[in-house]
Amino acid sequence: MTIEQLYSLYKEHHSVSTDTRNIIPDSIFFALRGERFNANEFAGQALASGAKWAVVDEAKYATDERYILVENVLATLQDLARYHRGQLNIPFIGITGTNGKTTTKELLHAVLSQRFKTYATKGNLNNHIGVPLTVLSINDDIEMAVIEMGANHQEEIAFLCDIARPTHGLITNVGKAHLEGFGSFEGVKKAKGELYDFLKTHDGVLFLQGDNEHLREMEIQRGISKIVRYGFSSANDVIGRLEYANPLLCVSWKVHDAAVYHTVSTQLTGSYNTENILAAVTVGHYFGMDDDHISQGIEAYAPTNNRSQITRTTHNTIIADYYNANVSSMEAALANMAVIEADHKVIVLGDMFELGENTQEEHRHVVDRALAIGADRTIFVGEAFYAHQNTKAEFYETTDATKKAFRERPIVNSTVLLKASRGMAFEKLTEVL
Repeated sequence: MTIEQLYSLYKEHHSVSTDTRNIIPDSIFFALRGERFNANEFAGQALASGAKWAVVDEAKYATDERYILVENVLATLQDLARYHRGQLNIPFIGITGTNGKTTTKELLHAVLSQRFKTYATKGNLNNHIGVPLTVLSINDDIEMAVIEMGANHQEEIAFLCDIARPTHGLITNVGKAHLEGFGSFEGVKKAKGELYDFLKTHDGVLFLQGDNEHLREMEIQRGISKIVRYGFSSANDVIGRLEYANPLLCVSWKVHDAAVYHTVSTQLTGSYNTENILAAVTVGHYFGMDDDHISQGIEAYAPTNNRSQITRTTHNTIIADYYNANVSSMEAALANMAVIEADHKVIVLGDMFELGENTQEEHRHVVDRALAIGADRTIFVGEAFYAHQNTKAEFYETTDATKKAFRERPIVNSTVLLKASRGMAFEKLTEVL
């Protein structure tokens, strides 16, 4: 079966499935493989659950005409997404960066949806499987697509761009993350810059944080011609300023030649999110949206999934930011704690993963930075942090040990930052805060 023939089957219902627990009726089931599973084994179950076709790459499972046998299921899924993307003549906005990708994607969706029928990456489907699934979820009545792209190795962003083919794009920032895969900070810049390479080659539009020296350098190296700049200085096309973070953000913005600022009260915490808000404002303005609709979209967005999320318990205000963590996002979270107005501040940080040979150096740096805030209590959790214990803070090897300590010495009437890599399971700590 050619990809064109497979596409004609896809067009019948515009839906694909990859999980037998959530089969979309009359969809095409793609039997993907993983380290611990082989979905070829479940193709029959998918058909029994409502799928119309099953794409497999092991002949023994292709027992009747409902099975489509291919050489590689994942490659076929990616090829189908490429083909579908080629039929869509709408703006595709690609987003990558070290921190803030998902929040920026959600903000863009919130703003653009005020005027356009917009589809954005669901959750964190931003890899070699998630991006094809996202593209294949876009039907003919969608007017705008926002595609999040993640990576932890070189050439991943280039590969995802080849599938999603962004017409517009932005890099939120570049920082120290996934150093095991990227090798160095320069490796991070090279990998994220693959989005800039694609925009340059295909005459795309770049939305640039014009005050970020690393992003400016990366753009200058490539000589991109179509650039819309946002930031805090007067040289940008959209100019913003943080009014306060207490702990929710209030941000003002205006286009370059406007006389007055528009002030927006948000449901976001974290002063670092001001840039993400400005990115969404800039994209909305570029696509001709009026100022009120842009602000309404920003105000309506409420974060979820423990990203810059405020949770108020009986005893404390919690800044839940433990979906992920790296050196750059740790520094941003700590900088935010420094400016938040609160009678009592508590900082709880958990280990950062995938730092390779830089693990000890970077955890020591974060310890020093956190202690400089002068919080009422500063607490470090995990083996990497535990190696740098001192008398100025509390150190625990595990999240469970920390939870026990919080029961013995409760935290009350405080603004508490919870920041860690996802694997530290910091949601356990909210139970005792």
